[in-house]
Amino acid sequence: MAFNESGISEMNQKLDAIMSANKLGDRKLNDQDLARIENLKRLLDLKINPFPAEAYQVSHYATDIKQQFEDEKPEVFAEVSLAGRFMSKRVMGKASFMELQDASGRIQLYVRRDDICPDENKDMYNKVCKKILDLGDYIGVKGYVFRTKVGEISVHVTEMTFLSKSLRTLPVVKTDEEGNVYDQFDNPELRYRQRYVDLTVNSEVKKIFMMRSKLTTTMRRFFDDKGWLEVETPILQPIHGGAAARPFETHHNSLDMPLYMRIANELYLKRLIVGGFEGVYEIGKMFRNEGMDATHNPEFTSMEIYVAYKDYIWMMKMVEDLLEEITKTLHNGQTAIQIGAHTVDFKGPYRKLTMFDSIKEYTGIDVSKMDEAALRGVCKELHITVDDSMGKGKLIDEIFGEKVESNLIQPTYITDYPIEMTPLAKKHRTEEGLVERFELFIMGKEIANAYTELNDPIDQRERFVHQLELAQRGDDDAMVLDEDFLRALEYGMPPTSGLGIGIDRLVMMMTNNSSIQEVLFFPQMKAEQKQVTVEE
Repeated sequence: MAFNESGISEMNQKLDAIMSANKLGDRKLNDQDLARIENLKRLLDLKINPFPAEAYQVSHYATDIKQQFEDEKPEVFAEVSLAGRFMSKRVMGKASFMELQDASGRIQLYVRRDDICPDENKDMYNKVCKKILDLGDYIGVKGYVFRTKVGEISVHVTEMTFLSKSLRTLPVVKTDEEGNVYDQFDNPELRYRQRYVDLTVNSEVKKIFMMRSKLTTTMRRFFDDKGWLEVETPILQPIHGGAAARPFETHHNSLDMPLYMRIANELYLKRLIVGGFEGVYEIGKMFRNEGMDATHNPEFTSMEIYVAYKDYIWMMKMVEDLLEEITKTLHNGQTAIQIGAHTVDFKGPYRKLTMFDSIKEYTGIDVSKMDEAALRGVCKELHITVDDSMGKGKLIDEIFGEKVESNLIQPTYITDYPIEMTPLAKKHRTEEGLVERFELFIMGKEIANAYTELNDPIDQRERFVHQLELAQRGDDDAMVLDEDFLRALEYGMPPTSGLGIGIDRLVMMMTNNSSIQEVLFFPQMKAEQKQVTVEE
């Protein structure tokens, strides 16, 4: 809609219809909504476009100004241009103090009528600033930086531009002189559904996601500096392989065939090692059609990396170096950080325990020589619920999960898993019945999983066949046989070590959050039963 007399008239007609119906879409309007629409109409009366198309040039940001301003060098910020949300104002006749919130934070504005309205028309101040401007509206300002008499760094505004009208009322979070916070926007249901409001009014939330971005950037730089290649592999796959998990299924209409959203990218990355790359990694979304809780979301971000001519022993040291680098980058050079009630040190070397030794340490039971029947007896003795579909590997995993995991607070490698638990790992070089695998546990949660990769195509085929047998017993998580992957292995894959790290869980720890929903912009939630609004 062009902003001319015709466009203004058309917009006014639409606003009149909305106000007459007292509804915007399916939402019934309250008094605050109606007041904002009335203010929008007033902008139109002043020939001010409430949603202009022109770009606005930003030269500085609030936090940078407050960190870098020096009283002795005011000329450095003699001309600044900022844009953001208007968040508060104190009107004092011909002058006002306002607060602007941009992408970096907040800064005070000093707005004087005769500065922003040098001609006889004082509408921008008398009508817009004092009456029409609503909390959350976007404005652009130009001016210079100074320090007020009470010592607050502020922008003396010489020009103001209206950039966008907010039609909904933001929650107003208040803090008193003693630091007590009132009217917080802290309802999880609202915060996760309306993350855009959460990010606007809760500044600490934005910091979490900035740290998340910094974490993945650090990880990429660490790998890139070693010459390993970041790649992309298919998300829609004809076979759901690479992990023990239930997939989401869809249908490709043109090919008339089922496809699965990937549960892992392992088998495709190994194909690239077969193809001659020495090191490849991918950071991306995985999808598992399983339960949801504080540490699980149906879609999650994982990093997987595969490096030729390495083994799981080498990988342990690489993981320690990587996590130490990430922790130091995110926490000002520190490797020991607070997570919940514990101080966790990410500096290596980390403690190492074999799977069997860990179970023995925390239960007093040696399960290393037990068959399936004996393991079922142990589960019964320890009051662990199991079912008939579970084979030896899953029974051991259940015992470990119930009795060991929660005790692993400091970074701990659990190594040398039973072969039944890991269809894609190489047999242990010295221990019969085990594979060369480790998982890294921190704060009782798995953070990383790594193997010396199985590159024997004959052994791999046998492992896949065993998985099919488990599937026939009713194990929904059993892997399927991937003939193309086996064909790739038959061409020859060099000795290789692979690693997967759950990015979401790692971010939880680096930001001291106990819920995965806090580190996902838009966590999966049940469909809204009714419209959820801030006012509710």
